[in-house]
Amino acid sequence: MLEQPLGQTTVQPNISQPESGWRKQRTAPSLPEVHASIRVPQNKGFWRTLLAYVGPGMMVAVGYMDPGNWATDLAGGAKFGYLLLSVILISNLMAILLQHLSLKLGIVTGRDLAQACRDHYSRPVVLFLWILCEIAIAACDLAEVIGSAIAIHLLFGIPLIVGVLITASDVLVVLFLQHKGFRYVEALVASLILVIGVCFAYELILAQPSVPAMFAGLVPSSEIIFNPSALYIAIGILGATVMPHNLYLHSSIVQTRTIEPTVAGKRKAIKFATIDSTASLMLAFFINGAILVLSAAAFHGTANENVADINDAYQLLSPVLGVSLASIMFAVALLASGQNSTLTGTMAGQIVMEGFVDIHLKPWVRRLLTRLIAIVPAVIVTALYGERGTGELLILSQVILSLQLSFAVVPLVQFTSERAKMGVFTNTRLMQIAAWSVTLIIIVFNGYLLFQTLSGGA
Repeated sequence: MLEQPLGQTTVQPNISQPESGWRKQRTAPSLPEVHASIRVPQNKGFWRTLLAYVGPGMMVAVGYMDPGNWATDLAGGAKFGYLLLSVILISNLMAILLQHLSLKLGIVTGRDLAQACRDHYSRPVVLFLWILCEIAIAACDLAEVIGSAIAIHLLFGIPLIVGVLITASDVLVVLFLQHKGFRYVEALVASLILVIGVCFAYELILAQPSVPAMFAGLVPSSEIIFNPSALYIAIGILGATVMPHNLYLHSSIVQTRTIEPTVAGKRKAIKFATIDSTASLMLAFFINGAILVLSAAAFHGTANENVADINDAYQLLSPVLGVSLASIMFAVALLASGQNSTLTGTMAGQIVMEGFVDIHLKPWVRRLLTRLIAIVPAVIVTALYGERGTGELLILSQVILSLQLSFAVVPLVQFTSERAKMGVFTNTRLMQIAAWSVTLIIIVFNGYLLFQTLSGGA
């Protein structure tokens, strides 16, 4: 067995990095109910050890394939064919780097990113970062609620407003699984990712995309820079890919494994957690790439090149591909994506609330509050404006996420680059250059995307 009872958590001492690097002393582990609850076997070989670490990467990966990404991927494929595949690949590589830094921070310091901010910054700065993060998580959950409601509407014909309310019921399933153990939550996430992957694999078989064109699309082209419309969608893909709450989430859930409090033990944990994270994010790359490739194969070069709406794509897929099941599989994947993302988003909410301001709520209370914050505006907008309103709300949620991202990335890169905090695990000079370069790209591109969206440009 890899998991011990949730009540028997083990708080590992932190001896490989100096506490003097922090202004305040950490008082409690992140997610104490599951902290160090999954045992890692010793001297059992590479694959047995890796299996014990597999899970957190999957939970992080769902944020990179959530409904908020679908619109930009659909628009990019329909309008520009396979051209923007390289942008999805670059975004994914950026995500792999940032998630590596996130898991390293959690393993080395015993702090999640929210706790690290609380221990380093002044109280006003911490409160500011917390409020921004809560708004971003609510916006992310809003996108997932809307995505799930659209999927329910497409599959069963249930009105959108009723679909929004139905999405709240998943709280019962998640609470039951959390009570059983963290491995059950990870298994649910992995199962839903498998459903999404199978659905899109089926869609690609039907669409028969051009393999040479796909490989050509993986190579960056100057056309992306010099075509304003392509650049706008490319920046939208970049902005929608890296999710700020994933950085807080990953730095916490890697601590669900028992980690030897030594330099060698933490080095091993970083190695296996990075393998888990990288493999999972490459799977996310396949999902996002599949959405764009499907859209390119089905709509590019036809009268449907302007398809950018999830509902329109659903309606057109079966007629274009000639198989009635095509649209159904698309909607099933959307539903699985939305439900998966709500789970990890709410868990991230618990982490940031406990980490930034040390407020501990029962999981069901925290989940209910997060759900209400997302559902209330979704219900109001759906009732007043219908499908058009929910589509615009989905875009707004991505703008809010883009605005918050820089406030999560900058502290992460800062902390992992300070020797006083990380000791021997401090980012190398090459890693610092890469990390700060990615940070600058995110700040500039998300700032541009925010300006264009608010000014109505495209």
